[in-house]
Amino acid sequence: MTGLQAVLFDMDGTLVDTEGVWLDVVEAAAGRRGRTLDAERRTAVTGRSVEDAAALLREYLDASAAELAAELGADFAARLAVTVAPRPGALRLLAALRARRVPTALVSASPRAVVAQVAGTLDGHRFDALFGAEDTVRTKPEPDPYLAAAAALGVEPARCVAVEDSPTGVASAVAAGCRVLAVPSTEPLAEFAGTEGVTLAHSLTDVDADLLVSLVG
Repeated sequence: MTGLQAVLFDMDGTLVDTEGVWLDVVEAAAGRRGRTLDAERRTAVTGRSVEDAAALLREYLDASAAELAAELGADFAARLAVTVAPRPGALRLLAALRARRVPTALVSASPRAVVAQVAGTLDGHRFDALFGAEDTVRTKPEPDPYLAAAAALGVEPARCVAVEDSPTGVASAVAAGCRVLAVPSTEPLAEFAGTEGVTLAHSLTDVDADLLVSLVG
């Protein structure tokens, strides 16, 4: 089988406008401890799993990683239960892929319960596979989540396009051998300009199914 075999979507900041919510959650946890996040720490936790973010911040916030992870996870899930807004162009692109019968997967560093919760809000789109932070031993920026998603769909990573918005996620998809469409949300992705296999776009409104097909040439 040649050509585009599947499209593997990141969730937070890519399909839904939740990356800002995640950063607000982390900022709130820091604020409760009399701390603020500098730009470096904000970048470090963007696209990371709850557990990884907690591990990165535990010393700075003087809290155990387990305590911090539980707090961040509960607050994030509670906020997403109130509202989830699709990113511009996301629903149109999902509909176009469904019309072409291109398999899709949701590949996120968020807890699986949150992934399933958000997946149900995307205009009835049915993903062929869902992956959350618990579903692989290592999560983004390691390649494991994208490798696992490709394996679950029975496709080759090199024949998949991963759609990502964060440096952490792009690094994961590149390491897995996927073609990558990088669409920034809260963090710039200029560092990936010129990286083999990575195509930059300003917004999903600029993306259609034909473009994704062309990326695997």
